[in-house]
Amino acid sequence: MSPVDWIARGVSLWRPGFELRAAGGATLREPKPGASSPTLEAPALPGGRSTRERLQATLRRGQEALSPRVLRRTLAELQAIVDPRASEVEGGRRARAFSLWYRTATAEQQRDAWLLMSEQFGPDPKKIRSVREQYEAAQGTPEEGAAEIRLRRALLSPRARLLQRFAAFPEGMRFLVDLRAELLPHLKADKRLLPLDAELEQLFSTWFDVAFLELRRLSWDSPASLLEKLIKYEAVHDIRSWGDLKNRLDSDRRCYGFFHPRLDGDPLIFVEVALTDSISDCITPLLDETAAAADLSKATTAIFYSISNCQTGLRGVSFGDSLIKRVVETLKEEFPKLKTFCTLSPIPGFRGWVAKQVPADRLAAWDKPLELGAKSAERQELLSWAARYLGKELQDGKPVDPVARFHLGNGARVERLNWAGDPSAKGLKQSFGLMVNYLYDVKRLDKHRTMLSQGEIPIAGAVEDLYR
Repeated sequence: MSPVDWIARGVSLWRPGFELRAAGGATLREPKPGASSPTLEAPALPGGRSTRERLQATLRRGQEALSPRVLRRTLAELQAIVDPRASEVEGGRRARAFSLWYRTATAEQQRDAWLLMSEQFGPDPKKIRSVREQYEAAQGTPEEGAAEIRLRRALLSPRARLLQRFAAFPEGMRFLVDLRAELLPHLKADKRLLPLDAELEQLFSTWFDVAFLELRRLSWDSPASLLEKLIKYEAVHDIRSWGDLKNRLDSDRRCYGFFHPRLDGDPLIFVEVALTDSISDCITPLLDETAAAADLSKATTAIFYSISNCQTGLRGVSFGDSLIKRVVETLKEEFPKLKTFCTLSPIPGFRGWVAKQVPADRLAAWDKPLELGAKSAERQELLSWAARYLGKELQDGKPVDPVARFHLGNGARVERLNWAGDPSAKGLKQSFGLMVNYLYDVKRLDKHRTMLSQGEIPIAGAVEDLYR
């Protein structure tokens, strides 16, 4: 042991809360959970020692944020949250205290907390092995049911119980959703965090089931704090001003969102709808603040032109299809004449995909798509590639385009390609200005989903003819 290591070990023993970092000899005051953040931190690196190794060690390594001693204390506080002797109220109180420390901790310290939750709160492998053998032996006997129950209980991890305790206090659900949003970017680099992510996603799928969600209409009369969130979360067509927002909420427009009682005032997802007398082929008139409002008495078509997920931490939790169905039902009650429910959607992955399919000179011919004539060969060729992209290209049995994957997965059909549907710089960059209509035929949603599950993309004949 070097002199610096020896001093660091000694100081950590006789001065609680204070420790010398062996690498370089810099000092660091480390707070226990509940205290303020340290004034000096070590950079976190993917991988490294597992928490099991670190909990058994005396000194930390340079890339580790919490020393073994503080890591052990942190683990003890997490274990106290799920202590079976603690009531739900007391467990929630302890979880809240931990969350207050977490919010003031550095990114590296938060990562150590994730690792503890992920690695130290898994199910007992010995117990699983034992009850699995009992379950297999009980097959076909009167004890099969009881053996299955024991196996189910053994598979339940203490991690789930820990996360449930965090959800017990009023701000706990927001804490967990934000925690997962912070966790997601690190999963690819550190596979040790995958169990924690999977546990959160599974719990969220239950907690945010559509049965527990409230559909609300958002209007210009909604609270200003909520309107500000619409501007913040809009992910398809940026809201440029308050006037732009008012245009999307008034008169011939509707906006609906799903809300959860534990995230009051913060939408999970929202959809913007324009009421028209036909299927829209261009986004520009829909976003034009000076355009005359449509006559609602003649409206026969609802155009879903923007759907935005608001909570990154709920990635993988699907409620978009339920939102559209609920909105369709709500609109039909208010406007019985509505017969057609359709989107006007971007094609965000098209340019990147087609660039891998054609030589550079063909791409160059499409540099200024708005200048191509209606009957030009270049225009027809580009439409043919777009039709093939939307109607044929699958990856792992799902459409390669993310927006297509969403709508087709909900039972919609590729209805029409629209040239110059989005002539903005963004639209030209991602899809040469092309947009697509996905048709929601309520009577055929299940049929279309079945087709997709069998590897066939539901597509209108007019679009299919473009690549034949």
